[in-house]
Amino acid sequence: MEVVITALGPDNVGLADPIIHHVTSRGARIAEIQMYDHDEEQLFAMLCRMDIPPDEFAPLSEAMRQVGEKTGLAIRVWSSERRQHRPRIAVCGTFVEHTPRAVLQAISDNVIAAEAAVVISNRKKLSKLADEFDVPFRMIGQESGVANDNEMVSVLDEFDVDYVVLARYMRILPAATCWQFAGGRIINLHHGLLPGFPGFRPYHDAHSSRMLTYGATCHFIIPELDAGNQTINQSTFSVAPGTPLDEIIAQGESQNEPRCLIEGVRRVVDREIYLHFHRVVARKPRA
Repeated sequence: MEVVITALGPDNVGLADPIIHHVTSRGARIAEIQMYDHDEEQLFAMLCRMDIPPDEFAPLSEAMRQVGEKTGLAIRVWSSERRQHRPRIAVCGTFVEHTPRAVLQAISDNVIAAEAAVVISNRKKLSKLADEFDVPFRMIGQESGVANDNEMVSVLDEFDVDYVVLARYMRILPAATCWQFAGGRIINLHHGLLPGFPGFRPYHDAHSSRMLTYGATCHFIIPELDAGNQTINQSTFSVAPGTPLDEIIAQGESQNEPRCLIEGVRRVVDREIYLHFHRVVARKPRA
């Protein structure tokens, strides 16, 4: 059973020691370990991926809970194999409805073999969409749209979420949130082709470059914004010379972006690929 442990807390010496000591004492095979010191935020972050027998998952989770209490670390023990049934997904969005709707519809149609646990937004607009699909809605933003990142983490824990899908969620997640759900649990849709067109206005940038092919990128989130090595899926469409920008954006938002995100989420949920040392790799079938 593949298990990911993440830990986040105040930067201090020796925080990783009790975690590593306990894991190795249980005879776990460690496949990946990463540690970070965010000096500006005075944070310690850690990720450890390992293989353990399935019956060790519950004891390991309890042991890490006790370590967290003693060290002050926020520790999460997670596995994509932990559920007998479907993984639970949080669908996050802001204004654009096409992409979160597409994910919810794909789940309803069994294209994505998952359960929609909650819709999260920093705006009220998507509440009706959540009601339409009978999914709980949580608004974590102020009237200005500024998101409460701590509240977002609390909601993800409240609904026991496996994967976080950013379906045109137009806020940058802070490093603290990224590391708490690290290891390939946060999936983002970028409405442009990476690495060529990062940033907030990829359609405009591509149009200014006189591009005739536009696209979208589904990728895992790590703290570096829109880093290209984490690409899960890309989808493109071509337009005729002289096509107005507003028509290009409309086609991208309504057709190409949903198609790209659905396939990306499906690949993750079906465990075809995973994130290993910040790179997407194909998962080897179990013997």
